[in-house]
Amino acid sequence: MTYSLVARDGAQWGVAVQSKFLAVGSVVPWAEPHVGAIATQAWANPRYGPDGLALLRQGLTAAEVVERLVAGDAGRAERQVGVVDAHGGAASHTGAGCMDWAGHRTGEGYAAQGNILVGRETVDALAETFESSSGPLAERLIACLAAAQAAGGDRRGQQSASLLVVERDAGYAKLSDVVVDLRVDDHPRPIEELQRLYVLHDRLFGATPRGQWLPLEGMLADEVRDRLARLGYESLDAWAGVANLEERVDGNDAIDPVVLTALREEAP
Repeated sequence: MTYSLVARDGAQWGVAVQSKFLAVGSVVPWAEPHVGAIATQAWANPRYGPDGLALLRQGLTAAEVVERLVAGDAGRAERQVGVVDAHGGAASHTGAGCMDWAGHRTGEGYAAQGNILVGRETVDALAETFESSSGPLAERLIACLAAAQAAGGDRRGQQSASLLVVERDAGYAKLSDVVVDLRVDDHPRPIEELQRLYVLHDRLFGATPRGQWLPLEGMLADEVRDRLARLGYESLDAWAGVANLEERVDGNDAIDPVVLTALREEAP
């Protein structure tokens, strides 16, 4: 009752998943930078996540990890798992006892898998969308989920979705390895809701290239000071801290266009 994509893109590893299952993000996705990523589903074995990452840390390939996990599991016939290792090698397992339609597809840097689907078109859409897309991994993964749903998706319907992306020291305050960790636990259109949450996440925690920032001088500097004063703040830093935009503020010589837009919206 689940379809997922596990992937590596450059220094990032991630998992995106949708299911007719409550809070799928609490069970399926696992990832660690420079180690790999795992999706465990069908009659999911939650130990596949931590145990699989431990094997990947030892230097085993994705195929070796899948083989080791499945071999030691008496319930292997009803399990499904996808793994991408540190180098982008990928492997999946779909047990013979998984409910139709169930299957997987792997390629360079990704493993796509699903069970209780309308048909193989869902997994094909995951794979083909990933292969043909570019840009930030998080956005590619969401696009893959949307394409899979459009191709048929889970034949029982929709309920929850999750997006997990990791990269060493690329998360909050550059002190976390978690770049994105968003979960829609119960929603009639969870992928659309996941897309909405990602837009909010990117607004707060994304990064605009410094070359695209606007110089805080002249009329723009006067405008920013005036808007801040109307809101009761003496500095951009003080307001950004309250607005949760501190990750997008760096000094007083220039302003991120995203921050300027948010300030204009709050103090029109």
